[in-house]
Amino acid sequence: MILSPEKIREDIIHMLCLQGYEVSKGSISLPKDATKDDFRCINELATAHRIAKAEPAFKKYEDRLISYIADGEEIFPEQVQPRLVYVGGESEEALLFRYASLHWSIPVSSGYGRRLRFLVMDESNGKLIGLFGLADPVYSIQARDKWIGWDSEIKKERLYHVMDAFILGAVPPYSMLLGGKLVALLTLSKDVRECFRWKYANSETLIRKQRRQPWLVLITTTSALGRSSIYNRIKLDGYEFWKSVGFTQGSGEFHFSNGVYEQIRAHAESNCEPTAKDPSWGKGFRSKREVIKKCLADIGLSTNLIYHGIQREIFVAPLAHNTQQFLRGEISQPDPYDWPADEIAQRFLKRWLLPRAQRRPEYRSFRRDTYRIWPTNE
Repeated sequence: MILSPEKIREDIIHMLCLQGYEVSKGSISLPKDATKDDFRCINELATAHRIAKAEPAFKKYEDRLISYIADGEEIFPEQVQPRLVYVGGESEEALLFRYASLHWSIPVSSGYGRRLRFLVMDESNGKLIGLFGLADPVYSIQARDKWIGWDSEIKKERLYHVMDAFILGAVPPYSMLLGGKLVALLTLSKDVRECFRWKYANSETLIRKQRRQPWLVLITTTSALGRSSIYNRIKLDGYEFWKSVGFTQGSGEFHFSNGVYEQIRAHAESNCEPTAKDPSWGKGFRSKREVIKKCLADIGLSTNLIYHGIQREIFVAPLAHNTQQFLRGEISQPDPYDWPADEIAQRFLKRWLLPRAQRRPEYRSFRRDTYRIWPTNE
């Protein structure tokens, strides 16, 4: 059912206020001196809505899926054997990936366009360490583009060689052992580059109908809540794998993904014309952001409401010695780093996991049942 513009306006403002925003004169603002806990609270409604939508599909599988989460006593640090697992199709791995994603403190998108998803499993016990997903990057990110040194024409040609990590992290109890840093390192491995090359070899770009060499030379990501604790200080032999290049402007659509988005989309599809698109993409709107901006303008609200105020730290991870030169079009072929996943994993264990396990043995008391989303009836 399509609601009246007045009702949609009322529901949007009410939902923003429930999340802790102050709404005034066509803009929203966060509480003064907002902390990461405040940011988590702002995301709570959206994540709760996402879990509620997922319940019919996932609750029946939870007993099986939670068996992949380790009890602390099932981890023996000296025996941990991280292994990358490609997630494809409608598989058990895909189900586990989506289930684990529901536990993130912010709503996780499914990514746009091209996608690669991976689990990181512990071969020593068959348990899940973490996961990451790569997708097409946002076209315009000022800090990223400045770091590369792009002009608009070269960016159109070479953005193809960049992917964005739309989700990346570890699950407990491995997260207590700095498992997030392991996942951040494995994302940059030779194995991921080769998977990208395998999946997109001979593929044709959607808009330009061109075939390009499937070279993945840069991965980008943004922190979930302000400054990051995962990507900072990931160094081996003095090399910094993830580089901070700035912060986002604090805009997006997550604060509308909590029950009102369905109203917004229904109104936009009935009353607004998509414009941010290319004929090659087919009919409809390009993205959630376009849907929201079109609807807001049409019902008499300012499009400035997309500025949620949470600035996220932007990180870039070059996968080649000459990433910037290649992306600027100065050379024709990248010179990739050779970082095998197995070697990265072993160095992580020695550098981070084993010392952490000795210093912080609390991980042993973790129980998988606390990871459960839907309580049992027992």
